[in-house]
Amino acid sequence: MTTEIIFAGFGGQGVILAGKILALAGMSEDKYVSHIPSYGAEMRGGTANCSVIVSDEEVASPVIEKPDVVVALNKPSMTKFEKWLKPGGLLIYNSSLIDILPSRTDIKKIALPCNEIAEQTNNPRGANMVVLGCLAKAIPGMISGVKPFEYALDEAISARNKKFNPINIATIEEAFKRDYEVQ
Repeated sequence: MTTEIIFAGFGGQGVILAGKILALAGMSEDKYVSHIPSYGAEMRGGTANCSVIVSDEEVASPVIEKPDVVVALNKPSMTKFEKWLKPGGLLIYNSSLIDILPSRTDIKKIALPCNEIAEQTNNPRGANMVVLGCLAKAIPGMISGVKPFEYALDEAISARNKKFNPINIATIEEAFKRDYEVQ
């Protein structure tokens, strides 16, 4: 199984970190992974994105032309990356911030209230963690539950910020235990 994902959102939403954590979680389960972040002016409020591949086989190329999944945390990201999805692909969009519906009818969609779920877990900056829990639930076999994210957070987060790992895990767990309506 190979899953190609594009994460996109505003700089500051933790899009790059979410991609890195997913890649590390995959590595902890002996998967082959690729993670390519897009840096630049995005870190100052523009659109940031990264590409992640999680696979049971070696990754031949880290370049994603037609992703299986697009995660859009804001409206400009959905507008830009929805058209990249392959037919039948999955668009997970942050319905907390995106007030329009996706335009394509040949894809699956999950309207995920990322900000609301993050707030419910007392993690107001945890929309990116909500996405990770949703992905683990929505794509069986890619990551086996929440446990791999504990390892990934421990690896990805600096010593100064490790104090936030328990709340991030709680946010991922909350998102993972929910049922999602796929449209």
